[in-house]
Amino acid sequence: MSFLSSMGVIRFWRTALTLLLGITFFTSGMAKLYYNHLFWGWIGPVWLAERLQPFQLGLYVAFIAASQLVTGFLLLTRRFWLLGAVLLVPMLANILLVTISLQWPGTPYIVAVLLLMNLALLFSEHQRLRVLWSRAAYVPASAGPARTVTGHVVWVAGLLLSVSAAPISYVLLPLSYWLAIGGVVLACCSFLADSYSPRRLRATMP
Repeated sequence: MSFLSSMGVIRFWRTALTLLLGITFFTSGMAKLYYNHLFWGWIGPVWLAERLQPFQLGLYVAFIAASQLVTGFLLLTRRFWLLGAVLLVPMLANILLVTISLQWPGTPYIVAVLLLMNLALLFSEHQRLRVLWSRAAYVPASAGPARTVTGHVVWVAGLLLSVSAAPISYVLLPLSYWLAIGGVVLACCSFLADSYSPRRLRATMP
């Protein structure tokens, strides 16, 4: 019983960290790309492009913002959260060095804490990740329906909706918010699409 309860605690904190990091970087990327930065987010700076433009780094900032958006989406929608956590390591390390180099007060500490949180998230899945440095095979426990092409298509459609929200914000701001939120909701529903995929339904028919 104690083992099961400890596993439950680990799953709870893993989910909490995943959602926190997902919301943080999804909103951060959106806020940098949105019209007049009119998208909520608790971590910045949204004026990164303006600060780095004199160094001819505008394209770099756009790349960072898009990477934050996609990585945050991976974590937030949970379907490919482990991939998002892996991708977040080099991005956070990159942001940490940039903020240290520019001597921004306080920001490196915040980024360092987020990096430690992400490393803790990855450590919770060390059994799956050990295939990167070991030949030990990993046999995952069965949990829920298998991932299907239908579910993947639904998830990608959600990602495209959310990504399209940023450029649409320059044309029709209210619609862009609905697209951003709708894309996240649709991607979260990809697990339901797995259960109702045509192949799985045919396999369960008498």
